[in-house]
Amino acid sequence: MRKTYTTTQGDMWDLIAKRLYGAEVSLNVLLEANQQYADIVVFPAGIVLEVPEYTAPVTSTLPPWRR
Repeated sequence: MRKTYTTTQGDMWDLIAKRLYGAEVSLNVLLEANQQYADIVVFPAGIVLEVPEYTAPVTSTLPPWRR
């Protein structure tokens, strides 16, 4: 079964990525999976987005306060 996310009024790509993946930088994963909505900046309610599996890469170059 594919995972989906239904937008609410005012959702934006970075906010959705933060909710689903824990980091705004993962919004590219969402954009790639939902290219038909790439021109939308602020979503209306009710758009169903595909949510692919994604695990953020682990890096040790982050400063201690970001780990």
